[in-house]
Amino acid sequence: VELNGKKMTPLEMLQACNKIAGRNGIGLSQALENRILGTKSRGVYEAPGMELLGQAVTYVYQAVLDRRATGLFETLSKHVSDQIYDGRYFDPSTRAAITAIWQMAEPCHGTVKLGLFKGHAFFLSLVDVPHSIYFEADSSMEASEGLNPVSSQGYLEVSSVEAKALAKAGLIDDSSMWAKRRRTA
Repeated sequence: VELNGKKMTPLEMLQACNKIAGRNGIGLSQALENRILGTKSRGVYEAPGMELLGQAVTYVYQAVLDRRATGLFETLSKHVSDQIYDGRYFDPSTRAAITAIWQMAEPCHGTVKLGLFKGHAFFLSLVDVPHSIYFEADSSMEASEGLNPVSSQGYLEVSSVEAKALAKAGLIDDSSMWAKRRRTA
């Protein structure tokens, strides 16, 4: 792990990121949270280094994980955070979720460059991501070497079969949800 070209241990990295992000106003948040006993608690939290590192690694995950893996990763991450909040780190489901997260994160490597300004971290670049599934030629909506727009049309037609079946069965309500809400209010 490196920061600005300097190799560091994870602890050194977190300490350096705390200083850098902290002086830029990153990582300060307030929460009105739901306690395990059913009460509400208000807290102000400061975690500048974790916020900065979390944003940086998220850009790498976006490049490497596909849509389904991203959804699973987010669900498992939420499960782990809830379990740890409840003091259940050693619970089998927590350990299984962590193992799955590690497996998905294993190919996620890259160099992220962020800019920091007045409490915000913004993306500048992402390079050296050997397992990225982003290919510019495949992402164009125009005809290109990687994607044929006619293929997209065919995919959408196939995907619409279920929606058409639901409509025929009378299971799709196409009226405005907002209009209904105004009538009942």
